[in-house]
Amino acid sequence: MSEVLVLKLGGTTLADQAHILDEVATVARGRPVVLVHGGGKRITEWLERLGVQSKFEGGLRVTDQAALEVAAAVLRGVVNSELVSDLRDRGVDAVGLSGVDGGFMIAERVPGLGLVAHVVGLRRDFLDQLLVAGQVAVVAPLARDEQGIVCNVNADDAAAGIAAGLGARQLVLMTDVDGVRNAAGQKLSTMTADQAEQLIAEGIIRGGMVPKIRAALGAVNWPGAEAVIADSADPHALTRALTDPTFGTRITAARGANEASAGTL
Repeated sequence: MSEVLVLKLGGTTLADQAHILDEVATVARGRPVVLVHGGGKRITEWLERLGVQSKFEGGLRVTDQAALEVAAAVLRGVVNSELVSDLRDRGVDAVGLSGVDGGFMIAERVPGLGLVAHVVGLRRDFLDQLLVAGQVAVVAPLARDEQGIVCNVNADDAAAGIAAGLGARQLVLMTDVDGVRNAAGQKLSTMTADQAEQLIAEGIIRGGMVPKIRAALGAVNWPGAEAVIADSADPHALTRALTDPTFGTRITAARGANEASAGTL
């Protein structure tokens, strides 16, 4: 199992996540890091300026050609460049890329969502070269589908696909909530695949949290691997996600644990 840390950040302003970038700079001194970023809010803002309406299905953005052009410009041209620049200001040897570069993210089209793809494989030698050289890969979630068409990729899915392809022990998905809650409203400190599927089936987990959980489950297919859903607003969000078992929700592949124990705060 790899000690590579795969971290997913949202695509909000740098000011909102400066504290996490400070922590990334510290973590990157001791272990390899791949940082995957989203950009949903900023994409929506740009689409609104251009008079293009956003549509979502199951928490995922439906992407036509006009929306894809905006998404690619915002993700690769704006958010990615900002993050790379800000990390380099912190002494991190950051390199910006998308899944299109080197064809390192292998993806297939998601039916019914237009130009949206799902990560099904990884050309890991491409990333390994960067990580062995001590560089932090900052990844925009774009990839070519099976026909070679550039598509938008959900950032959680991209991060999970990279984590699975690298055999990473830890995947951290930063979000704007403090974790996943059960039917009684209790935050789950840990959650198994069985529990996740049950909560989705019951409609407790819904909206944009569903693809996030599905992505996390795809990255924890072996013993010892974990995905952490954590609140990015905490001043020590990354440190706590990596070390504090009470922070956020930890998802593992283990099956059969009861929900009461998982609900312990």
